[in-house]
Amino acid sequence: MSVALRQPDGSQRAAIILPRHFIQIPPPLSAMSSPRFFSDLPLPRSFNPDAAFETGEAVVRHLQVLRVAVHQAIVLFDGGGGEFAATVASIGKRDASVRLSAFNPVEREAPIHITLVQALATSDKMDLIVQKAVELGVNEIAPIATARATLKLDGERAEKRVLHWQAVAVAACEQCGRNRIPLIHGLQTLDQWLAKTHEGVSLLLHPAAEKSLLASVNGTRPITILIGPEGGFATDEVARAVLRGVVPVRFGPRTLRTETAGLAAIAALAARFGDLGGFA
Repeated sequence: MSVALRQPDGSQRAAIILPRHFIQIPPPLSAMSSPRFFSDLPLPRSFNPDAAFETGEAVVRHLQVLRVAVHQAIVLFDGGGGEFAATVASIGKRDASVRLSAFNPVEREAPIHITLVQALATSDKMDLIVQKAVELGVNEIAPIATARATLKLDGERAEKRVLHWQAVAVAACEQCGRNRIPLIHGLQTLDQWLAKTHEGVSLLLHPAAEKSLLASVNGTRPITILIGPEGGFATDEVARAVLRGVVPVRFGPRTLRTETAGLAAIAALAARFGDLGGFA
């Protein structure tokens, strides 16, 4: 399965190849009016409703696992924005086809651009963080290796985990209704991330910081949030981040776990500046 990610202007990012065993299965059919599937093949914005289009491997597998019947209504999206109403035309052991009936250009992206820079946590926690961050509207997730991180990855293991997290992000989009797939960056060290130029404001959550999270942003610029591992960022890591322009901020009076901090911060920002909590 290949995931071809697209920019808002329609240009295509490099395809990401997802092995079969990383394909995530959407919720049961009873959980939604029509099941939504990500198409790893691009879908035409102009089409003949009588024509049948072959689907990619991911859609075939979903149709088989969920026992979707021929002529059943489904919703497809390809990551390029908008979604398609479709009906299943045929289902085989290794292939399937659909008929597209309508294109809906609906966008469900948040009005603010948020990047989550997340220190590695144990695998189940990282899956949770990726899934819920996507549901909350995050645009990019950058996993980083830090001094106190309990999970250590390198080489092929790191590549496989990034592919797995990208698949988790795809499944979260299928569930929550997003039509654009957030990008999961390749694993890098904190220093490698700091060496790059980042647009907008970069904030590092730290319980001893003087400034508060919401007082440090105005919602008009992209926001990057750095979250430490279970043991927190080391003192020298915080110092190096500050030298690169990252601003330490506090978020409430309590110390939050790594799997809680980033999600809570994203939710607070989305409620204040985005599309949660009745603000949009």
